[in-house]
Amino acid sequence: MKTLCWIRRDLRLHDNAALSNALLSGETTIVFVFDSHILDKLKNKSDKRVTFIMQSLQEIEKQLQKKGSSLIIRYGKPEVEIPKLCEELKIQKVFTNRDYEPYANKRDDGVSKKLKILNIDFETYKDSVYFEKHEVINGSGSVYKVFTPYKNKWLQQFEETGRTVSDFECQLKNVRKFVNAKNVLEHNWYKEIGFVEDLPLLTGGTSEALKRLKNFDRVIADYTEGRNFPALNGTSNLSVYIRFGNLSIRDMIRFSIKTSSDGSQTWLSEIIWRDFYHMILDSHPYVEKESYKREYDNIKWLGKEEDFKAWCEGRTGFPIVDAAMRCLNQTGMMHNRPRMIVASFLCKILLIDWKKGEKYFADHLLDFDFAANNGGWQWSSSSGCDAQPYFRIFNPYTQSEKFDQDGQFIREWIPELAHATKKEIHRPDKDKFKNYPAPIVSYEQNRIRCLAMYAAVIAKK
Repeated sequence: MKTLCWIRRDLRLHDNAALSNALLSGETTIVFVFDSHILDKLKNKSDKRVTFIMQSLQEIEKQLQKKGSSLIIRYGKPEVEIPKLCEELKIQKVFTNRDYEPYANKRDDGVSKKLKILNIDFETYKDSVYFEKHEVINGSGSVYKVFTPYKNKWLQQFEETGRTVSDFECQLKNVRKFVNAKNVLEHNWYKEIGFVEDLPLLTGGTSEALKRLKNFDRVIADYTEGRNFPALNGTSNLSVYIRFGNLSIRDMIRFSIKTSSDGSQTWLSEIIWRDFYHMILDSHPYVEKESYKREYDNIKWLGKEEDFKAWCEGRTGFPIVDAAMRCLNQTGMMHNRPRMIVASFLCKILLIDWKKGEKYFADHLLDFDFAANNGGWQWSSSSGCDAQPYFRIFNPYTQSEKFDQDGQFIREWIPELAHATKKEIHRPDKDKFKNYPAPIVSYEQNRIRCLAMYAAVIAKK
């Protein structure tokens, strides 16, 4: 049988469910499609994510060439390119891993229908999550709405499997043997898709991902506390590799259960959060454009457009917020603790709709994952499932003092405050630090306004 494995957010040749099954079924060709539906919407034509993907594809191509094969790359609409390629190669079955975003579901449905007309089977597999939507359900047979009971059930079911995490073996000897003159190593794909190379801070590819996973061993014991301090190297730095599937979900879980340290358990909990958010998106696709708690869509946001612009540019006059946003703008990355701080600040101090912040993160995060980004923003704005209560508002000053006590992170990204003392740096005097903006709003006053803004909606429930 001639099979086609279509890789998307699973850019690896190991432990890959769809690829493993394709290779077991027959001679396999591997394809990646630069989706014009997605790329054409990206205004920044030097988007670092495109380069990260390209680096990952280049690594795959090198591995395939060692087997006498090559990666096929296409640019266009998948519902056109995949059926066309199948006809060219006389493919009998297409294999791919499931994606749970609304657009992805629509895309795959369109491809499946086109293939059906051609009498070509379309097989999809669970791969990017450990448990899917209906695999972790409550006593009444429904999906969970709150994380903690979901996590408990997830862990219970995981224990019942004996904590055995199987690997999907990928026998590359079964890849189709051919030489592709238009491969990613020789062809100028940047020009063809209308982008330019812009090297990200992290290099794409599985080898780099596995190296970082191994290095994470050095700090994972202290991960529970270390992950909260942006100036420390206390995280895995793997989020972008997870997003693009350079690592498998099983790679991560196997790593997390090697030891029983608090840090390992915390990282496993983060993996479960990821499953949870993908389950919520798959079960409730309306959250793509609406609040999970729909009544929160009735909030009358009081913030100003100029304040949103200041937030985007890192000039709000709140050092921890500005440092985090400048870091994002320059690197495409942001530590988890600052993400919570800047999100809470936008919604509950600047009083600006969370959807605007979600969109900004979507445009700038190197590790942008729709489900996690949407879930995180809804958590911060109190509009989502398992959200923090609306009256819990992060104080940017105390958060800064607690998690960047010496101001190391702030000094790295705000040179205007390089010489501020430990006491000054969290709330600098506008007269002493004239090159740094004064706060654009009063935290104390806007906190009160926020509570009233939310209470007005709650009262109408």
